Amino acid sequence: MRNDPYVEGGVRLQKVLSQAGVASRRAAEQMIADGRVTVDGRVVRSQGVRVDPQSQAIHVDGDRLILDEAKHVVLAVNKPVGVVSTMSDPEGRPTLADMIVDYPERLYHVGRLDIDTSGLLLLTNDGELANRLTHPSYEVRKTYVARLHGEVKPGVKRRLLEGIELEDGPIAVDSFRVVDTYGDITTVEIVVHEGRNRLVRRMMDAVGFPVRELVRTGFGPIGLDRLQPGTTRRVKGNALVALYSSVGL
Repeated sequence: MRNDPYVEGGVRLQKVLSQAGVASRRAAEQMIADGRVTVDGRVVRSQGVRVDPQSQAIHVDGDRLILDEAKHVVLAVNKPVGVVSTMSDPEGRPTLADMIVDYPERLYHVGRLDIDTSGLLLLTNDGELANRLTHPSYEVRKTYVARLHGEVKPGVKRRLLEGIELEDGPIAVDSFRVVDTYGDITTVEIVVHEGRNRLVRRMMDAVGFPVRELVRTGFGPIGLDRLQPGTTRRVKGNALVALYSSVGL
């Protein structure tokens, strides 16, 4: 019985790597011999292995090889304030569905932002990717920029890093920094890896600095960048590879 992930009638693994632009055919053969390539989690060293690139997960040096970007749909969405983070709303409010009418695929929203928070949301047709990005065990970091009233003293940062108690349990930030102070308004950047409801707002309330405005600017390796409110962009190339790799896919 074979121990490698051989697929009858499949494509030779070195050919798949070469066609994907990873390396020349000869260099791909050396990468396989060096144990740098896995298929469905198993290291492959045999040059004769045939695989199904459409159904099997191929990694090179730990990075997922995305062979068909048309199949893996991930959208970055800049959700404006006032839009509900669902695909439908019984009250008739604007939803994410209104922003993705050009995409026929069934897309899942990865977590939510409350109606008063703007910024980065991810949508995907890959249910397993969506599940892992929101599962606490993967600790995917989310970055927020908040505008607050008043001057934020160093003790606030210390409290948030050490952890505070909320009604649904203790929480600590991954990082916290003051970005700017203008008059009585302070802008801060907050990074957390949990996804509780209105978490950043509740944390800042707890330390005496209610949030005036809140924007999510990052989700794992994906950034908001120059994406304008109410618009979307397709996550492709290295960014897509980084997103899958961040949750072990």
